[in-house]
Amino acid sequence: SAPSLFLKSNFEYLRGNYRKAVKLLNSANIAEHPGFMKTGECLRCMFWNNLGCIHFAMGKHNLGIFYFKKALQENDNACAQLGTGSSDPGKKFSGRPMCTLLTNKRYELLYNCGIQLLHIGRPLAAFECLIEAVQVYHSNPRLWLRIAECCIAANKGTSEQETKGLPSKKGIVQSIVGQGYHRKIVLASQSIQNVVYNDGQSSAIPVASMEFAAICLRNALLLLPEDQQEPKQENGSKTSNQLGGNTENSESSEACSNKSHEGDKFIAAPPSSPLKKQELENLRQCSILACSAYVALALGDNLMALNHADKLLQQPKLSGSLKFLGHLYAAEALISLDRISDAITHLNPENVTDVSLGISSNEQDQGSDKGENEAMESSGKQTPQCYPSSVTSARTMMLFNLGSAYCLRSEYDKARKCLHQAASLIHPKEIPPEAILLAVYLELQNGNTQLALQIIKRNQLLPSVKTLSDMRKKPVFQPVHSIQPIQMPAFTTVQRK
Repeated sequence: SAPSLFLKSNFEYLRGNYRKAVKLLNSANIAEHPGFMKTGECLRCMFWNNLGCIHFAMGKHNLGIFYFKKALQENDNACAQLGTGSSDPGKKFSGRPMCTLLTNKRYELLYNCGIQLLHIGRPLAAFECLIEAVQVYHSNPRLWLRIAECCIAANKGTSEQETKGLPSKKGIVQSIVGQGYHRKIVLASQSIQNVVYNDGQSSAIPVASMEFAAICLRNALLLLPEDQQEPKQENGSKTSNQLGGNTENSESSEACSNKSHEGDKFIAAPPSSPLKKQELENLRQCSILACSAYVALALGDNLMALNHADKLLQQPKLSGSLKFLGHLYAAEALISLDRISDAITHLNPENVTDVSLGISSNEQDQGSDKGENEAMESSGKQTPQCYPSSVTSARTMMLFNLGSAYCLRSEYDKARKCLHQAASLIHPKEIPPEAILLAVYLELQNGNTQLALQIIKRNQLLPSVKTLSDMRKKPVFQPVHSIQPIQMPAFTTVQRK
Protein backbone atom coordinates (compact mmCIF):
# COMPACT_ATOMS: atom_id res chain seq x y z
CA SER A 1 0.00 0.00 0.00
CA ALA A 2 1.02 3.60 -0.40
CA PRO A 3 1.44 4.31 3.35
CA SER A 4 3.74 1.31 3.81
CA LEU A 5 5.86 2.34 0.83
CA PHE A 6 6.05 5.86 2.22
CA LEU A 7 7.32 4.44 5.51
CA LYS A 8 9.92 2.31 3.74
CA SER A 9 11.00 5.35 1.77
CA ASN A 10 11.36 7.32 4.98
CA PHE A 11 13.51 4.53 6.44
CA GLU A 12 15.84 4.57 3.44
CA TYR A 13 15.97 8.35 3.62
CA LEU A 14 17.13 8.16 7.23
CA ARG A 15 19.81 5.65 6.21
CA GLY A 16 21.03 7.99 3.50
CA ASN A 17 19.90 5.82 0.59
CA TYR A 18 18.26 8.68 -1.25
CA ARG A 19 17.95 7.05 -4.65
CA LYS A 20 16.26 4.03 -3.14
CA ALA A 21 13.95 6.32 -1.18
CA VAL A 22 12.93 8.04 -4.42
CA LYS A 23 12.40 4.68 -6.10
CA LEU A 24 10.10 3.52 -3.30
CA LEU A 25 8.10 6.74 -3.47
CA ASN A 26 7.66 6.41 -7.21
CA SER A 27 6.44 2.83 -6.82
CA ALA A 28 3.56 3.88 -4.54
CA ASN A 29 0.13 3.66 -6.16
CA ILE A 30 -1.42 6.92 -5.01
CA ALA A 31 -4.62 6.22 -6.94
CA GLU A 32 -5.53 3.43 -4.50
CA HIS A 33 -5.52 5.81 -1.55
CA PRO A 34 -9.05 6.56 -0.22
CA GLY A 35 -8.46 10.29 -0.57
CA PHE A 36 -8.24 13.22 1.78
CA MET A 37 -12.02 13.37 2.20
CA LYS A 38 -11.84 10.13 4.20
CA THR A 39 -8.39 10.29 5.78
CA GLY A 40 -7.72 14.03 5.94
CA GLU A 41 -4.36 13.48 4.22
CA CYS A 42 -3.57 14.63 0.72
CA LEU A 43 -1.26 11.86 -0.47
CA ARG A 44 -0.21 13.71 -3.62
CA CYS A 45 0.85 16.69 -1.54
CA MET A 46 2.84 14.37 0.74
CA PHE A 47 4.44 12.66 -2.26
CA TRP A 48 5.79 15.88 -3.78
CA ASN A 49 6.86 17.24 -0.42
CA ASN A 50 8.79 14.08 0.41
CA LEU A 51 10.54 14.21 -2.94
CA GLY A 52 11.51 17.80 -2.17
CA CYS A 53 12.92 16.79 1.20
CA ILE A 54 14.98 13.98 -0.33
CA HIS A 55 16.44 16.22 -3.01
CA PHE A 56 17.19 18.84 -0.38
CA ALA A 57 19.25 16.24 1.48
CA MET A 58 21.02 15.37 -1.76
CA GLY A 59 21.98 19.01 -2.23
CA LYS A 60 19.80 19.39 -5.34
CA HIS A 61 18.02 22.50 -4.15
CA ASN A 62 16.57 23.60 -7.48
CA LEU A 63 14.85 20.24 -7.88
CA GLY A 64 13.78 20.45 -4.27
CA ILE A 65 12.02 23.79 -4.72
CA PHE A 66 10.34 22.44 -7.88
CA TYR A 67 8.83 19.56 -5.91
CA PHE A 68 7.81 21.81 -3.02
CA LYS A 69 5.94 24.05 -5.45
CA LYS A 70 4.16 21.00 -6.85
CA ALA A 71 3.18 20.07 -3.29
CA LEU A 72 1.80 23.58 -2.77
CA GLN A 73 -0.31 23.25 -5.91
CA GLU A 74 -1.74 19.91 -4.76
CA ASN A 75 -2.45 21.39 -1.34
CA ASP A 76 -4.28 24.36 -2.86
CA ASN A 77 -6.32 22.04 -5.08
CA ALA A 78 -7.35 19.96 -2.08
CA CYS A 79 -8.34 23.06 -0.11
CA ALA A 80 -10.33 24.34 -3.09
CA GLN A 81 -12.31 21.09 -3.21
CA LEU A 82 -13.11 21.40 0.47
CA GLY A 83 -14.56 24.86 -0.04
CA THR A 84 -16.90 24.04 -2.95
CA GLY A 85 -19.56 22.19 -0.98
CA SER A 86 -21.78 25.08 0.08
CA SER A 87 -22.02 28.79 -0.42
CA ASP A 88 -22.81 29.25 3.26
CA PRO A 89 -19.51 29.61 5.16
CA GLY A 90 -21.06 28.04 8.23
CA LYS A 91 -22.15 24.88 6.41
CA LYS A 92 -19.40 24.26 3.90
CA PHE A 93 -17.74 21.68 6.20
CA SER A 94 -20.97 20.01 7.29
CA GLY A 95 -21.19 16.27 6.69
CA ARG A 96 -17.42 15.86 6.42
CA PRO A 97 -15.08 14.21 8.91
CA MET A 98 -13.19 16.47 11.28
CA CYS A 99 -9.90 15.14 9.95
CA THR A 100 -10.41 17.21 6.80
CA LEU A 101 -9.94 20.35 8.89
CA LEU A 102 -6.24 19.45 9.11
CA THR A 103 -5.80 18.92 5.38
CA ASN A 104 -4.32 22.36 4.73
CA LYS A 105 -0.52 22.17 5.05
CA ARG A 106 0.20 25.44 3.29
CA TYR A 107 2.30 27.02 6.03
CA GLU A 108 4.46 23.94 6.53
CA LEU A 109 5.11 23.86 2.80
CA LEU A 110 5.90 27.57 2.74
CA TYR A 111 8.44 26.96 5.50
CA ASN A 112 10.05 24.24 3.37
CA CYS A 113 10.06 26.48 0.30
CA GLY A 114 11.63 29.35 2.24
CA ILE A 115 14.52 27.25 3.53
CA GLN A 116 15.09 25.78 0.08
CA LEU A 117 15.07 29.20 -1.60
CA LEU A 118 17.54 30.52 0.94
CA HIS A 119 19.91 27.71 -0.04
CA ILE A 120 19.78 28.49 -3.75
CA GLY A 121 20.54 32.18 -3.21
CA ARG A 122 17.08 33.71 -3.56
CA PRO A 123 16.71 35.49 -0.21
CA LEU A 124 13.87 37.80 -1.26
CA ALA A 125 11.69 34.92 -2.43
CA ALA A 126 12.62 32.99 0.71
CA PHE A 127 11.66 36.01 2.81
CA GLU A 128 8.18 36.12 1.28
CA CYS A 129 7.62 32.44 2.09
CA LEU A 130 8.97 32.58 5.63
CA ILE A 131 7.22 35.83 6.56
CA GLU A 132 3.92 34.15 5.70
CA ALA A 133 4.82 31.04 7.69
CA VAL A 134 5.80 33.06 10.76
CA GLN A 135 2.25 34.36 11.05
CA VAL A 136 1.32 30.87 12.24
CA TYR A 137 4.60 29.68 13.80
CA HIS A 138 5.54 32.91 15.52
CA SER A 139 6.87 31.08 18.60
CA ASN A 140 9.66 29.37 16.65
CA PRO A 141 12.94 31.24 17.31
CA ARG A 142 14.70 29.33 14.58
CA LEU A 143 12.21 30.66 12.04
CA TRP A 144 12.89 34.24 13.16
CA LEU A 145 16.60 33.57 12.67
CA ARG A 146 16.01 32.35 9.12
CA ILE A 147 14.01 35.47 8.30
CA ALA A 148 16.88 37.59 9.62
CA GLU A 149 19.29 35.64 7.43
CA CYS A 150 17.09 36.40 4.43
CA CYS A 151 17.33 40.11 5.24
CA ILE A 152 21.11 39.90 5.63
CA ALA A 153 21.57 38.02 2.37
CA ALA A 154 19.30 40.45 0.51
CA ASN A 155 21.24 43.50 1.72
CA LYS A 156 24.81 42.29 1.48
CA GLY A 157 27.09 43.78 -1.15
CA THR A 158 27.35 42.26 -4.59
CA SER A 159 30.66 43.73 -5.65
CA GLU A 160 33.21 41.58 -7.41
CA GLN A 161 35.46 41.27 -4.40
CA GLU A 162 32.56 40.01 -2.28
CA THR A 163 31.33 37.48 -4.81
CA LYS A 164 34.71 36.20 -5.98
CA GLY A 165 37.15 37.38 -3.34
CA LEU A 166 39.29 39.09 -5.98
CA PRO A 167 40.29 42.76 -6.31
CA SER A 168 39.01 44.86 -9.14
CA LYS A 169 40.62 47.99 -10.55
CA LYS A 170 37.17 49.28 -11.35
CA GLY A 171 36.37 49.00 -7.66
CA ILE A 172 39.41 51.12 -6.72
CA VAL A 173 39.33 53.90 -9.34
CA GLN A 174 36.01 55.67 -9.63
CA SER A 175 36.96 58.06 -12.43
CA ILE A 176 39.76 60.11 -13.99
CA VAL A 177 39.27 63.84 -14.44
CA GLY A 178 41.37 66.46 -16.17
CA GLN A 179 44.20 66.14 -18.66
CA GLY A 180 47.92 66.53 -18.68
CA TYR A 181 49.36 68.20 -15.61
CA HIS A 182 45.90 68.58 -14.08
CA ARG A 183 44.96 64.92 -14.53
CA LYS A 184 43.51 63.51 -11.32
CA ILE A 185 42.47 60.02 -10.22
CA VAL A 186 39.30 59.82 -8.15
CA LEU A 187 39.33 56.80 -5.85
CA ALA A 188 36.07 55.06 -5.06
CA SER A 189 34.87 55.08 -1.48
CA GLN A 190 35.02 51.64 0.12
CA SER A 191 32.83 52.53 3.08
CA ILE A 192 29.43 50.81 3.17
CA GLN A 193 28.62 51.41 6.81
CA ASN A 194 25.79 53.29 8.46
CA VAL A 195 23.56 52.92 5.43
CA VAL A 196 19.93 53.86 5.96
CA TYR A 197 18.09 50.83 4.66
CA ASN A 198 14.46 51.67 5.33
CA ASP A 199 14.33 55.22 3.85
CA GLY A 200 12.13 56.54 6.66
CA GLN A 201 9.85 53.52 6.67
CA SER A 202 8.95 51.92 9.99
CA SER A 203 11.35 49.10 10.81
CA ALA A 204 8.43 47.00 12.10
CA ILE A 205 7.01 46.66 8.59
CA PRO A 206 7.99 43.21 7.29
CA VAL A 207 10.38 44.04 4.48
CA ALA A 208 13.80 42.52 3.84
CA SER A 209 15.74 45.32 5.55
CA MET A 210 18.51 45.28 8.13
CA GLU A 211 16.25 47.07 10.61
CA PHE A 212 13.71 44.28 10.34
CA ALA A 213 16.53 41.73 10.66
CA ALA A 214 17.44 43.30 14.00
CA ILE A 215 13.84 42.89 15.18
CA CYS A 216 13.79 39.24 14.07
CA LEU A 217 17.02 38.48 15.89
CA ARG A 218 15.71 40.18 19.01
CA ASN A 219 12.59 38.02 18.83
CA ALA A 220 14.72 34.91 18.46
CA LEU A 221 16.73 35.79 21.56
CA LEU A 222 13.61 36.57 23.58
CA LEU A 223 12.04 33.24 22.65
CA LEU A 224 15.01 31.32 24.05
CA PRO A 225 14.58 29.94 27.58
CA GLU A 226 16.22 32.15 30.18
CA ASP A 227 17.86 29.37 32.14
CA GLN A 228 19.65 27.93 29.10
CA GLN A 229 19.43 30.12 26.03
CA GLU A 230 21.77 28.27 23.75
CA PRO A 231 19.92 25.21 22.62
CA LYS A 232 17.48 26.66 20.18
CA GLN A 233 19.36 27.86 17.19
CA GLU A 234 21.73 26.63 14.60
CA ASN A 235 20.43 23.13 14.30
CA GLY A 236 20.14 23.49 10.59
CA SER A 237 16.61 24.35 9.59
CA LYS A 238 14.73 21.09 9.73
CA THR A 239 11.83 21.63 7.41
CA SER A 240 8.58 19.88 8.08
CA ASN A 241 7.28 16.81 6.31
CA GLN A 242 3.73 15.64 5.82
CA LEU A 243 4.19 11.90 6.09
CA GLY A 244 3.94 11.52 9.85
CA GLY A 245 1.53 14.39 10.40
CA ASN A 246 3.32 15.41 13.63
CA THR A 247 6.83 16.82 13.40
CA GLU A 248 7.69 15.49 16.84
CA ASN A 249 7.46 11.83 15.82
CA SER A 250 10.71 11.61 13.88
CA GLU A 251 12.76 13.53 16.43
CA SER A 252 11.29 11.53 19.33
CA SER A 253 12.16 8.22 17.73
CA GLU A 254 15.61 9.56 16.93
CA ALA A 255 16.11 10.61 20.53
CA CYS A 256 15.23 7.09 21.70
CA SER A 257 18.10 5.70 19.65
CA ASN A 258 20.60 7.99 21.33
CA LYS A 259 21.95 7.64 24.83
CA SER A 260 19.50 8.77 27.44
CA HIS A 261 20.42 11.75 29.60
CA GLU A 262 18.69 12.90 32.71
CA GLY A 263 16.83 16.13 32.37
CA ASP A 264 16.60 16.00 28.57
CA LYS A 265 13.63 18.09 27.51
CA PHE A 266 12.29 18.93 24.11
CA ILE A 267 11.80 22.52 23.02
CA ALA A 268 8.98 22.85 20.53
CA ALA A 269 9.90 24.60 17.29
CA PRO A 270 7.02 23.92 14.89
CA PRO A 271 6.75 23.21 12.04
CA SER A 272 10.23 21.69 12.24
CA SER A 273 11.37 19.11 14.76
CA PRO A 274 11.64 19.94 18.46
CA LEU A 275 15.07 20.45 19.98
CA LYS A 276 16.66 19.10 23.13
CA LYS A 277 17.93 21.68 25.58
CA GLN A 278 21.31 20.01 26.01
CA GLU A 279 22.08 19.73 22.31
CA LEU A 280 24.49 22.11 20.61
CA GLU A 281 24.20 24.70 23.34
CA ASN A 282 26.83 27.08 22.09
CA LEU A 283 26.57 26.76 18.34
CA ARG A 284 22.87 27.55 18.21
CA GLN A 285 23.01 30.73 20.23
CA CYS A 286 26.28 31.72 18.59
CA SER A 287 24.45 31.84 15.27
CA ILE A 288 22.07 34.49 16.62
CA LEU A 289 24.87 36.45 18.29
CA ALA A 290 27.01 36.48 15.13
CA CYS A 291 24.12 37.68 13.00
CA SER A 292 23.15 40.26 15.63
CA ALA A 293 26.68 41.69 15.72
CA TYR A 294 26.80 41.92 11.93
CA VAL A 295 23.41 43.63 11.71
CA ALA A 296 24.30 46.08 14.49
CA LEU A 297 27.50 47.04 12.66
CA ALA A 298 25.58 47.56 9.42
CA LEU A 299 23.14 49.85 11.24
CA GLY A 300 25.92 51.79 12.98
CA ASP A 301 24.96 50.60 16.48
CA ASN A 302 28.54 49.99 17.58
CA LEU A 303 27.85 49.53 21.30
CA MET A 304 25.28 46.83 20.62
CA ALA A 305 27.60 45.20 18.08
CA LEU A 306 30.40 45.13 20.63
CA ASN A 307 28.06 43.65 23.21
CA HIS A 308 26.99 40.84 20.88
CA ALA A 309 30.57 40.17 19.76
CA ASP A 310 31.80 39.95 23.36
CA LYS A 311 29.00 37.52 24.23
CA LEU A 312 29.89 35.50 21.17
CA LEU A 313 33.54 35.22 22.20
CA GLN A 314 32.55 34.21 25.74
CA GLN A 315 30.78 31.06 24.58
CA PRO A 316 32.52 27.96 26.01
CA LYS A 317 32.26 25.87 22.83
CA LEU A 318 32.89 28.19 19.92
CA SER A 319 33.76 27.05 16.41
CA GLY A 320 36.83 28.50 14.75
CA SER A 321 34.87 30.37 12.10
CA LEU A 322 32.59 32.08 14.63
CA LYS A 323 35.57 32.97 16.83
CA PHE A 324 37.21 34.59 13.83
CA LEU A 325 34.05 36.57 13.08
CA GLY A 326 33.69 37.54 16.73
CA HIS A 327 37.15 39.10 16.83
CA LEU A 328 36.59 40.98 13.56
CA TYR A 329 33.20 42.31 14.63
CA ALA A 330 34.52 43.37 18.03
CA ALA A 331 37.51 45.11 16.44
CA GLU A 332 35.35 47.02 13.97
CA ALA A 333 33.01 48.17 16.72
CA LEU A 334 35.92 49.24 18.94
CA ILE A 335 37.55 51.23 16.13
CA SER A 336 34.28 53.03 15.49
CA LEU A 337 34.19 53.82 19.22
CA ASP A 338 37.77 55.20 19.03
CA ARG A 339 39.15 52.41 21.23
CA ILE A 340 41.94 51.48 18.87
CA SER A 341 44.21 49.82 21.43
CA ASP A 342 41.47 47.37 22.38
CA ALA A 343 40.74 46.74 18.71
CA ILE A 344 44.40 45.89 18.05
CA THR A 345 44.15 43.19 20.71
CA HIS A 346 41.30 41.54 18.82
CA LEU A 347 43.16 41.83 15.51
CA ASN A 348 46.12 39.77 16.70
CA PRO A 349 46.64 37.07 14.03
CA GLU A 350 47.44 34.57 16.77
CA ASN A 351 43.78 34.70 17.76
CA VAL A 352 43.01 32.68 14.64
CA THR A 353 43.88 29.02 15.07
CA ASP A 354 40.97 27.44 13.25
CA VAL A 355 38.35 28.52 10.72
CA SER A 356 36.33 25.33 10.51
CA LEU A 357 32.56 25.50 10.59
CA GLY A 358 32.75 23.53 13.80
CA ILE A 359 30.15 20.79 13.39
CA SER A 360 30.62 19.22 16.77
CA SER A 361 30.28 15.55 17.58
CA ASN A 362 27.14 16.33 19.55
CA GLU A 363 25.51 17.76 16.45
CA GLN A 364 26.36 14.66 14.50
CA ASP A 365 25.01 12.49 17.31
CA GLN A 366 21.73 14.35 17.24
CA GLY A 367 21.26 13.43 13.60
CA SER A 368 22.55 9.91 14.04
CA ASP A 369 21.23 8.77 10.69
CA LYS A 370 23.49 9.04 7.70
CA GLY A 371 21.02 11.06 5.71
CA GLU A 372 21.16 14.11 8.00
CA ASN A 373 24.93 14.17 8.07
CA GLU A 374 25.09 13.97 4.29
CA ALA A 375 22.76 16.94 4.06
CA MET A 376 25.14 18.91 6.27
CA GLU A 377 28.04 18.03 4.01
CA SER A 378 26.21 19.15 0.87
CA SER A 379 25.26 22.46 2.47
CA GLY A 380 28.77 23.05 3.76
CA LYS A 381 30.10 23.04 0.21
CA GLN A 382 28.17 26.22 -0.48
CA THR A 383 30.30 28.38 1.77
CA PRO A 384 30.82 31.76 0.05
CA GLN A 385 34.14 32.06 -1.76
CA CYS A 386 34.98 35.31 -0.02
CA TYR A 387 35.06 33.58 3.34
CA PRO A 388 38.59 32.50 4.44
CA SER A 389 39.02 28.85 3.56
CA SER A 390 42.17 28.37 5.63
CA VAL A 391 43.92 29.69 8.72
CA THR A 392 46.48 31.41 6.49
CA SER A 393 43.90 33.43 4.58
CA ALA A 394 42.11 34.30 7.82
CA ARG A 395 45.33 35.56 9.41
CA THR A 396 46.02 37.51 6.23
CA MET A 397 42.72 39.33 6.63
CA MET A 398 43.55 40.01 10.26
CA LEU A 399 46.90 41.50 9.26
CA PHE A 400 45.33 43.78 6.65
CA ASN A 401 42.89 45.11 9.22
CA LEU A 402 45.61 45.37 11.85
CA GLY A 403 47.59 47.56 9.46
CA SER A 404 44.58 49.85 9.10
CA ALA A 405 44.30 50.11 12.87
CA TYR A 406 47.97 51.05 13.17
CA CYS A 407 47.43 53.78 10.58
CA LEU A 408 44.86 55.38 12.86
CA ARG A 409 47.57 55.70 15.50
CA SER A 410 50.04 57.06 12.91
CA GLU A 411 52.25 53.99 13.37
CA TYR A 412 53.01 53.71 9.69
CA ASP A 413 56.03 51.44 9.98
CA LYS A 414 54.00 48.84 11.84
CA ALA A 415 51.19 49.22 9.33
CA ARG A 416 53.58 48.69 6.42
CA LYS A 417 55.05 45.65 8.12
CA CYS A 418 51.60 44.12 8.59
CA LEU A 419 50.68 44.90 5.00
CA HIS A 420 53.69 43.23 3.43
CA GLN A 421 53.58 40.32 5.86
CA ALA A 422 49.99 39.67 4.82
CA ALA A 423 50.78 40.07 1.13
CA SER A 424 53.52 37.44 1.41
CA LEU A 425 51.02 34.86 2.66
CA ILE A 426 48.61 34.90 -0.29
CA HIS A 427 48.64 35.08 -4.09
CA PRO A 428 48.90 38.65 -5.46
CA LYS A 429 45.55 38.27 -7.25
CA GLU A 430 43.84 37.53 -3.93
CA ILE A 431 44.83 40.83 -2.31
CA PRO A 432 41.61 42.78 -1.58
CA PRO A 433 41.08 46.33 -2.87
CA GLU A 434 41.12 47.67 0.71
CA ALA A 435 44.72 46.47 1.06
CA ILE A 436 45.68 48.15 -2.22
CA LEU A 437 44.22 51.43 -0.99
CA LEU A 438 46.02 51.03 2.33
CA ALA A 439 49.31 50.65 0.46
CA VAL A 440 48.51 53.76 -1.59
CA TYR A 441 47.83 55.72 1.58
CA LEU A 442 51.09 54.59 3.19
CA GLU A 443 53.11 55.62 0.15
CA LEU A 444 51.42 59.01 0.09
CA GLN A 445 52.36 59.45 3.74
CA ASN A 446 55.97 58.70 2.79
CA GLY A 447 55.84 61.22 -0.04
CA ASN A 448 56.16 58.51 -2.71
CA THR A 449 53.48 59.84 -5.04
CA GLN A 450 54.82 58.07 -8.12
CA LEU A 451 54.93 54.72 -6.35
CA ALA A 452 51.35 55.24 -5.15
CA LEU A 453 50.28 55.89 -8.75
CA GLN A 454 52.07 52.73 -9.89
CA ILE A 455 50.24 50.69 -7.25
CA ILE A 456 46.92 52.00 -8.54
CA LYS A 457 47.91 51.45 -12.18
CA ARG A 458 49.11 47.87 -11.66
CA ASN A 459 46.49 47.08 -9.04
CA GLN A 460 49.03 45.24 -6.92
CA LEU A 461 51.42 45.88 -4.07
CA LEU A 462 54.92 47.03 -4.98
CA PRO A 463 58.13 47.06 -2.91
CA SER A 464 58.12 50.14 -0.74
CA VAL A 465 60.73 52.85 -1.14
CA LYS A 466 62.68 53.91 1.95
CA THR A 467 60.71 56.37 4.06
CA LEU A 468 61.41 60.01 3.25
CA SER A 469 59.43 61.62 6.03
CA ASP A 470 56.84 60.65 8.59
CA MET A 471 53.95 63.00 7.97
CA ARG A 472 51.48 63.54 10.77
CA LYS A 473 48.24 63.70 8.86
CA LYS A 474 45.22 61.83 10.15
CA PRO A 475 44.74 58.79 7.90
CA VAL A 476 41.66 58.07 5.88
CA PHE A 477 40.92 54.80 7.62
CA GLN A 478 39.70 51.89 5.58
CA PRO A 479 37.31 50.32 8.08
CA VAL A 480 37.47 46.73 9.14
CA HIS A 481 35.43 45.04 6.47
CA SER A 482 32.31 43.34 7.76
CA ILE A 483 32.27 39.66 7.00
CA GLN A 484 28.96 38.06 6.09
CA PRO A 485 27.84 35.54 8.72
CA ILE A 486 28.01 31.93 7.67
CA GLN A 487 24.35 30.86 6.87
CA MET A 488 24.19 28.02 4.61
CA PRO A 489 25.54 25.38 6.98
CA ALA A 490 23.08 26.67 9.57
CA PHE A 491 19.97 25.21 7.91
CA THR A 492 21.13 21.86 6.71
CA THR A 493 18.73 19.05 7.40
CA VAL A 494 15.30 18.43 6.00
CA GLN A 495 13.26 16.46 8.50
CA ARG A 496 10.98 13.70 7.28
CA LYS A 497 8.50 11.59 9.13
